[in-house]
Amino acid sequence: MREPGTAILNVPSAEQMQAVGHAIGRAIDALDAPFIIALEGELGAGKTTLVGGLLRAYGITGPVRSPTYTLIEPYEATSRPLYHLDLYRLTDPDEMEPLGVRDLLIGRAVLLIEWPSRAGAALPAADLWIEISYPAAGIDGRQVRLTPHSSNGAAVMRQMVAAIPELRLLSP
Repeated sequence: MREPGTAILNVPSAEQMQAVGHAIGRAIDALDAPFIIALEGELGAGKTTLVGGLLRAYGITGPVRSPTYTLIEPYEATSRPLYHLDLYRLTDPDEMEPLGVRDLLIGRAVLLIEWPSRAGAALPAADLWIEISYPAAGIDGRQVRLTPHSSNGAAVMRQMVAAIPELRLLSP
């Protein structure tokens, strides 16, 4: 049984994954509040590719790498601060406290958090939870499952789905 409001998209290529991220970024920019995206998926599933598309929506160019060793990579966009976090190396949720993640949530900040499950309850609640997985045999690309956890998350997801009709919506 799927959660109400969950959408599942087939994303056939890295370019389409970046388009998903770009659409999410444009939708977030319409909000006047901080926004948290939780990104789960196996190594190599496309989390950082999606983040790269979102950063490009804010005019940030150049290579985007997951901050596996630094844990947090800040980006300064003209309209809002962006923070890319990779929690893969955390071994205990208590390791979150020194990072000061809650202090980053000021103004219109956006937090893009890979491997949020490693932080347990030490993270603030996500507005949008994104799970990227390898689909069943015979389907190319990845499956992206988007689940809003706030009214802002639901608004962003609706705008994103409307913005990229070429992506096949499997479940509203």
